[in-house]
Amino acid sequence: MATLSPRRWHTSVLVAMLSLAGAFVVSGQTPTLRLVSTPWSPFTNEAGKPRFALDLVDAAFGRIGVRADTVIVPPAEFTPALLGRRFDGSGAAWKDQERERVLIFSEPYLENRLILVGRHGDDVSATTLAALKGKRIAIVEGYSYGDTIDDKAGPTFVRTPSEEESVAQLLNSAVDYTMMDELVVRYITSNYPKEAQSRLQFGSTPLITRPLYLALRNDLPGAQSIIDRFNAQLRVMITDRTYHRLLHVDWINADVDGDGIPELVPRGDRVGIAPPQAAYSITTTTEKTTKQPSGKEPGFYVGGNLYTDWASVPNSYKVEDPKRPDPSRSAASIFTFRW
Repeated sequence: MATLSPRRWHTSVLVAMLSLAGAFVVSGQTPTLRLVSTPWSPFTNEAGKPRFALDLVDAAFGRIGVRADTVIVPPAEFTPALLGRRFDGSGAAWKDQERERVLIFSEPYLENRLILVGRHGDDVSATTLAALKGKRIAIVEGYSYGDTIDDKAGPTFVRTPSEEESVAQLLNSAVDYTMMDELVVRYITSNYPKEAQSRLQFGSTPLITRPLYLALRNDLPGAQSIIDRFNAQLRVMITDRTYHRLLHVDWINADVDGDGIPELVPRGDRVGIAPPQAAYSITTTTEKTTKQPSGKEPGFYVGGNLYTDWASVPNSYKVEDPKRPDPSRSAASIFTFRW
């Protein structure tokens, strides 16, 4: 067998070491995506404002070694910017045929569900916007409501600068209703329970429902890998309560074991003495396509284990959490409503 001279051996080792070091440098680099979005609270916005969707995307990216810088543009500029080559994609986008030609999409990781909100005692039973013809409805300007609100046969929409201002106009009778995302509704009922019960009336059927996706240009190198790794983090972020923390909810309804049937997941292991009256659903697609057997309770994911029903959850978990409500979730930290 041929042998290398000492000089050639040292040279070969040096080349191998440099190659290995270069590989570590390349693999250690964190790619930075250039993303675009709109001022669309509580889902997307500038840093420091409510931006639940972008917070979730950033959290998932942090786990897979991806960085993203998001530029906020006016709603009219969003689609041209998304479909052009200036940006790599968006952290919160809806699907349509035009976008699917140039973008690849993640699994839906959140939903935009708009709820009708009225003053206490108002009729909020409408299930379509057409049923509200002649009514004045406050909506937040810059919010991506889609083409639905352009229907002249429907209600009159009054644009306001914020969720807080929409509620103020409603309470001052400047408008008949407002439309708010379910996450904001849950925030109000959790942080302002007395005011929510005595001053407001909430609908039970979303008037508009649209799933949200991470979308990347299909010609972006490594795009599919990023999407796949992003998808892999979604279930983990539910079970480790990242979703609860970033969405400011106590219970989440989601499929955590991949069997197509959702479970109830609490934000901590002290779940209280009774099962939750309601839980936030990450998406409603699963609920529409799979059904629990008649009369059967949903399962629970508590303490890292799955339980078929509430009775199966060990009593050691059925205690009140002394830290609830969490001071870090004070009303002033996200929204400040005036009553």
